[in-house]
Amino acid sequence: MDSEVNTQYTQDRELSWLKFNERVLEEAKDESVPLMERLKFAAIFSSNLDEFFMIRVGSLHDMRLLKETHIDCRSGKTPKEQLQDIFKALIPLYKQRDKVMDELESRCRACNICRLGFDELDEKAKKQAAQWFEKEVKPILSPQIVDLHNPFPHLPNKELEIILSLKRNDKQLLGILPVPASLPPFLRLEERGVHYILTEDILLEFAGEIFNQFTILDKAVISVTRNADIAPEDEAYDVDMDFRQHMKKIVKKRTRLCPVRLEIQGMLSESTVEILSRFLSLPHEQIFLTKSPIHLDYLFKLGDLLPKESAAALCDTAYTPRFSPELNPNEKIIPQIEKNDALLFYPYESMEPFLRMISEAAQDSDVLSIKITIYRLAAKARLAEYLCAAAENGKQVVVLMELRARFDEKNNIEWAERLEEAGCTILYGFEGIKVHSKVCLITRREHNRIKYITQIGTGNYNEKTAKQYTDLCLMTANQEIGEDAAQFFQNMATANLGGKYKQLLVSPFELKNRVIACIDREIEKKSDGYIFLKLNSLTDRNIIDKLAEASQAGVEVVMNIRGICCLLPGIEGLTDNIKVFSIVGRYLEHSRIYCFGREPDALLYISSADFMTRNTERRVEVGCPVLDKKTRARLFHIIDELQKDNFKARVMKPDGSYQRKKDYKMPVSCQENFQKEEIIKGMGSQKEPAPIRKIKNFIFKFKAIFS
Repeated sequence: MDSEVNTQYTQDRELSWLKFNERVLEEAKDESVPLMERLKFAAIFSSNLDEFFMIRVGSLHDMRLLKETHIDCRSGKTPKEQLQDIFKALIPLYKQRDKVMDELESRCRACNICRLGFDELDEKAKKQAAQWFEKEVKPILSPQIVDLHNPFPHLPNKELEIILSLKRNDKQLLGILPVPASLPPFLRLEERGVHYILTEDILLEFAGEIFNQFTILDKAVISVTRNADIAPEDEAYDVDMDFRQHMKKIVKKRTRLCPVRLEIQGMLSESTVEILSRFLSLPHEQIFLTKSPIHLDYLFKLGDLLPKESAAALCDTAYTPRFSPELNPNEKIIPQIEKNDALLFYPYESMEPFLRMISEAAQDSDVLSIKITIYRLAAKARLAEYLCAAAENGKQVVVLMELRARFDEKNNIEWAERLEEAGCTILYGFEGIKVHSKVCLITRREHNRIKYITQIGTGNYNEKTAKQYTDLCLMTANQEIGEDAAQFFQNMATANLGGKYKQLLVSPFELKNRVIACIDREIEKKSDGYIFLKLNSLTDRNIIDKLAEASQAGVEVVMNIRGICCLLPGIEGLTDNIKVFSIVGRYLEHSRIYCFGREPDALLYISSADFMTRNTERRVEVGCPVLDKKTRARLFHIIDELQKDNFKARVMKPDGSYQRKKDYKMPVSCQENFQKEEIIKGMGSQKEPAPIRKIKNFIFKFKAIFS
């Protein structure tokens, strides 16, 4: 270990992430969560783990192969040592998931929602399964034999395979039966209630018909997880090559990278496991046995099969995001933003006002241009349609599209092509630097004056995730912010990453230094200093050390960090003035808020950037100050409600473990409270009586008709 690495108040980022995913699994155990939602949390836990292996374990695997030994600056360990810790920590997590799934499926059966094994089927159901196998499944199967003449095949990433140990004439060999990805995950049986059997279980049962010349010694379902941590900046490619074409090749290559995990559901002999280990070049610590199905994505579909009465009892109550109370839905959005800033709070409020603003801009004769950075879009995106319409209407539309949004590359490539066809100017960012910022700038000429409307967000312009993630969207006509945004887009177009800005915090060159300067500002106040941070993750060692310094100066530091937190709070003499809590609930906490100081002189920002080294040093991120008095009051209300949560909040202990809050008389859930709020407290406005609202709405509609 490098003696210069100080690990007194830091921990390994991968182990911290595993603790986050354990909190996700705890939601699957929580009796207060409806049964079908608990199943979804179990599925999210599994899909999180898939991505963790593909990205984090994959990158550590690559680092382990480097000649130069790398020492992690938070744990003081080598990649090999980190991997050993990860594999050790995963064993109890797999056991927990099996136990949770067993309990949940038992509860489901009591509600007549039954995943059945083939041996549990009655004669009618067996006949249905056999007919489906014969007509729909068998014709598209591609069985394989592994022997001297047929080498072990490539097993695609995360696809299911039936593996069989076969015997014929005293000769043993392997059989492989891929589960076609084109098949549905399960067959619903013709029974009352929701009875179903997984597709892989049907293939397990009928595998003997496919390999009818052999004796089957053992069989199981397996899946290989492969390293997917491809970064285009690490690839050797011709600089003249079209970047879209390069990304298409990268996406295809992902399925062929080296294995980092083998999952086995079912019983295989030690000799069969040894053969798989050898063929895949995987040590035994990277082979995981599971009693639960390997793929749990099918659990998201079960709720749709329930009758309304059952769904009402077993699922979350449907919630429709409200139109922002700061804006009048019966008037145009752009004139309202020109008068007052507006802060949208997803998913409690709809993205509709922002989308309307872009739609209005596309038709507004005073609008000269719309410029936007895009990291992720939904497969169906009204935003993209409005941008196309704006370009077709003669507006200058510039889209800085990040093609390397991990696992969304294909979708982004398709949208980039569509936008370009409509006449938009498409920029693709920079070699080695991802553009993760969420900025939109509308430029108008009004009475021979240039005016700006700027939108800055903490989350993606994804209309689907805006209903699932908590994010903030600030729309402002502040001209200084608009001038910064205009300069930002000019800098991006000319590959000037080191531009200077008056109001905006922009990485990779300015954001970290200015954040550290803000922390220094609080350090000067000593015990009167205050810092609140809401982040997804904290891994940047420079910022961690500066926060520890603030704690040692007496500054109160409160951090709401959903996922990875490499800083350990409460270490005597080092971080004892730092408190860390995490909220995992119905909605994914995704917004980023920085607050330095207390009102009225607090520096308050929303941002796209977590305090991870990748965000502060290797990405283009943008933070924006919140300057409007009412918007600041609203944001402080949000911060207060987050800290009051004692229902879903878990407090981080000095050893890195998490504990639910216990010292309360009444449970407080910030997410439930935010859902119930129509007018956010602290804004100085009250909910109007219904008759007055009806009269006002009638007047608004009357004006709209005759204007």
